[in-house]
Amino acid sequence: MGPHPAVAAIRLAVRRVLHDVLVDFPTSPPPQPALASAPALTGGAAPLVLVACSGGADSMALASALAFEAPKLGLRAGGVTVDHGLQAGSDARAAEVAERLRLLGLEPVESVAVSVGREGGPEAAARDARYAALDAAAERHGAVAVLLGHTRDDQAETVLLGLARGSGIRSLSGMAQVSGAHGRYRRPFLRLDRQTVRRACLAQSLPVWDDPHNVDPAYTRSRVRHEALPVLEKALGKGVVEALARTAQLSRDDADALDAWAARAEAEVRTDLPPAGAPAATASAGQAPTGTAGAAPAPGADLVELDAVGLHALPTAVRRRVLRRAAIAAGAPAGSLFARHIEEVDRLITGWRGQRPLNLPGRVEVRREGGRLVIRQG
Repeated sequence: MGPHPAVAAIRLAVRRVLHDVLVDFPTSPPPQPALASAPALTGGAAPLVLVACSGGADSMALASALAFEAPKLGLRAGGVTVDHGLQAGSDARAAEVAERLRLLGLEPVESVAVSVGREGGPEAAARDARYAALDAAAERHGAVAVLLGHTRDDQAETVLLGLARGSGIRSLSGMAQVSGAHGRYRRPFLRLDRQTVRRACLAQSLPVWDDPHNVDPAYTRSRVRHEALPVLEKALGKGVVEALARTAQLSRDDADALDAWAARAEAEVRTDLPPAGAPAATASAGQAPTGTAGAAPAPGADLVELDAVGLHALPTAVRRRVLRRAAIAAGAPAGSLFARHIEEVDRLITGWRGQRPLNLPGRVEVRREGGRLVIRQG
């Protein structure tokens, strides 16, 4: 007799991701040198995969599936739990979660305490501290991947939050199945609903901890989960979560294509870079190379010049992406650069009437000089 259907589902999801990890990080080290800061495998060591575990149903189910599947594929499996210090007794709870991971057979297992700041609000600050801790743990242990327990329900909530912000198609694309430097973060459960994952825990008698923050209406995501989504399902019928998750994937495909187009277009309209094929040394000091399709612009160029005529010929969605990339390259912080900023910059191209220069976050100034758009920090 096979495992419970829910257990089989979570194990299959993890198995597929682990196969991808093995393709990306074969056990035999490649003949060429690894990229700087990329996870390196030496001496034929089996790759290490970590699971980020809060002790909740999603991450405990993920940990159990990783513990079951990793040895069969010749992988090592470990775990990390992060103590945010936001609740009384959080240190003892983190130690308990770490012990549960060890009982599943995971090794190494680590509990990491973090200090949560206030920038961006409590949810964003906790998330930033958590990912910084996970990055550091992966580096310490030489892990090639960190598994995260986000489910299809989490994806639907993320899409709704992005829709409420009105921040464009990229925010509607939700969470990627693979993200982070060198594809560090993997999300095996994005196609599984939360109830399936919880049933897998019950079938395996796994103890889980329900974080009271998840039902606290003071947190935006909690209100979306317990108030907004139920109202939508009552009004529109079942299937809202699946539809929102499907929207995320479709939006991600579109956003990726537009970003790649914008990266190519940026290389064509930037006049401060050497011509294609010219030696890189001819570029101005401090400028980062651009033009790689889909690659994010490197900040700190200080000065970016764009051909206004070439920009005007681009479709609006592509042109505004180019403008955003250029502003970031000149030194504007990406997190402080909003749609309204880019719309104002766009008017210097599409509605030029001799306007005064614009000021963007990060002390970045944008001005039109004849047929050029000049973006500089300073």
